[in-house]
Amino acid sequence: MITAAQLRAARAILGLDQRTLAELSGLSVPTIQRMEASESVIRGNVDSLMKLINALDSAGIQLIGEDTVSSEGGRGVRLKSKGASPEPE
Repeated sequence: MITAAQLRAARAILGLDQRTLAELSGLSVPTIQRMEASESVIRGNVDSLMKLINALDSAGIQLIGEDTVSSEGGRGVRLKSKGASPEPE
């Protein structure tokens, strides 16, 4: 699961505009815009969500879920450590 706020934050951390993220994920710019305009958790076609999450993962973003161990709790995003293997979700 990814929220609209996480998507906007991930894009900002990476310094990507919506068009570039659309190209990286194989989605359209209007689809990215709809996802970012969502109220909370992004709803949509599972295939589109997986393309988005995989593109962010490949770019080095780790999504922090609601129940993920974190010192402060809550959702978020962070850059992965270089050389670290991806953590299972």
